Amino acid sequence: MSDLTVSFIQTSLHWHEPEANRQALARHAATISVPTDLLVLPEMFTTGFSMKPHELAEPTDGPTLAWMRELAQGQDAVVTGSLMVQEAGQYFNRLLWVRPDGSYSHYDKRHRFTMAGEHKVYAAGTQRLIEEWRGWRICPLVCYDLRFPVWSRNDPAAPYDLLLYTANWPAARRTAWTTLLRARAIENLAYTMGVNRIGRDGNGHDYVGDSALLDMRGDYLVEVGNQDTTITRTLRRDELLQFRQRFPALQDADGFVVNG
Repeated sequence: MSDLTVSFIQTSLHWHEPEANRQALARHAATISVPTDLLVLPEMFTTGFSMKPHELAEPTDGPTLAWMRELAQGQDAVVTGSLMVQEAGQYFNRLLWVRPDGSYSHYDKRHRFTMAGEHKVYAAGTQRLIEEWRGWRICPLVCYDLRFPVWSRNDPAAPYDLLLYTANWPAARRTAWTTLLRARAIENLAYTMGVNRIGRDGNGHDYVGDSALLDMRGDYLVEVGNQDTTITRTLRRDELLQFRQRFPALQDADGFVVNG
């Protein structure tokens, strides 16, 4: 299997302004100067983390999916991130996984943040998403899911290689963010990426980013702090496989199954 080149965008978001956010993120994506396989955007990247989907949610096959398809085709890469979606009378914090050929999958955020009332507004997801992309197995999750290790648990029989979290994780809990990202990488023996935002949202909450890419040992490959930036790095497949052979801890994992 080949290596995987991944990119992510850490930036501030325009509050409740989907078109302004799409335009700003497109400008960031245009600065990627080398071929990439995967581009990751923050959680609710069109609006910021908002409890007003009745005003702002789109159907899945709406303008943001069309924009993601165009971006994915132009980059020849998967583009992923979450947004507010309305479907069958319910709202979801839905991550879209959009491929260059225009096809897509989705993951609905499982763990809703009750302190913000997310559970009162958005329906919970029931199924994890494991994507096969260019020879890699990738598990994309959303923000608060990071706090729940069972939901992130790797499967020893068919392990994923990259675990990623797209987030709006506030500055007040940055220690939890950095600590849990390292823990998820270490316990799952997988590359792990956390993509957060910066700036202040319309509710007055501050975000300081701390987006990061870690290897399967829990060591930082990238840690960007509070910068407005676009980062690209290449993940080495042989390093992952060699480490798992030398330290096969997944084979000693408890025998339970992640489900809804």
